[in-house]
Amino acid sequence: MHQEAIVISRAGGPEVLVSENRPVPAPGPDDVLIQVSWAGVNRHDCGQRSRGPNDHESDVPGLEVAGRVHAVGANVRDLAPGTPVCALVDGGGYAQYALAHRALVLPVPDSLTLEQAACLPEAAFTVWYNFFSVAAMQPGETALIHGGTSGIGVFAIQLLRALGHPVYATSGSDEKSAFAQSLGASRVFNYRTEAFAEIMAREGLAADVVLDMSGGRHTEQNLAALAYGGRIVHLSGGSGAPLQASLRAIMQKEARITGSMMRPLPLDRKMRVAEALRTRVWPLLGKEIRPVIQRTYPLSQAAQAHRDMETGDHIGKLLLEVRA
Repeated sequence: MHQEAIVISRAGGPEVLVSENRPVPAPGPDDVLIQVSWAGVNRHDCGQRSRGPNDHESDVPGLEVAGRVHAVGANVRDLAPGTPVCALVDGGGYAQYALAHRALVLPVPDSLTLEQAACLPEAAFTVWYNFFSVAAMQPGETALIHGGTSGIGVFAIQLLRALGHPVYATSGSDEKSAFAQSLGASRVFNYRTEAFAEIMAREGLAADVVLDMSGGRHTEQNLAALAYGGRIVHLSGGSGAPLQASLRAIMQKEARITGSMMRPLPLDRKMRVAEALRTRVWPLLGKEIRPVIQRTYPLSQAAQAHRDMETGDHIGKLLLEVRA
């Protein structure tokens, strides 16, 4: 049995994404084979494409999918074929069929469509892990989120507000700032025109946890805006250049600067996140948390989706529609 898949043919721009006919993968004992309806597009996919194929990642990009269970491994007894699900996958999402470990497969809430569910896995895993594991966020603490209208930002603002955390955010335009505020951010700054740390200082605001997807662009302001004992968590390594930070500023606030990568995270940690999502986050979906979709593309237009992702003009998620 074969399928259409989008493959990273070599390192380069969006044009290196090509369609190929590939065998449908067979599920291992703990795997679920999902017939994909929708696949999320993420910046990680663009980064992987620009680096090119390697020995430890699938040359088929895509870290999150939604669809229906097609087949299961011998150890999977709680998911029947035809069940609507979404899942965090270790690559392979830009295809008609994708494999996921059974523990990383989550149900599609009755209140959401498969299209909406495809927006959830990468953002939900990333947000929960970084705020509540890496940063060990405590009740009532405040957050500053860079990229407030990205897929991760949109999810993070809604989740944190639902859990009672004051949220500040940055964005790259006044339109995006207004949208982030409509999601529940109490203060949003246009980082192109406003020095957010100065404004926060004037208004008596500080962030206990900063979630930064900018690759270190805001380091000095992050430290200035940080509360005593605050944590700065990075989700992007940017160009790979060394992080420049004032040691004195770090010491004065007992600041902690760290970061994480979701894809290479050990499976047991991902499993703990998945359990937390089931119990703490999934009941909020369709109520306090609703996915925001900017645009959808047919699978064949994955290259265009990458071009649009890299412009940074979107609000919410970009999705690929997959037809088996």
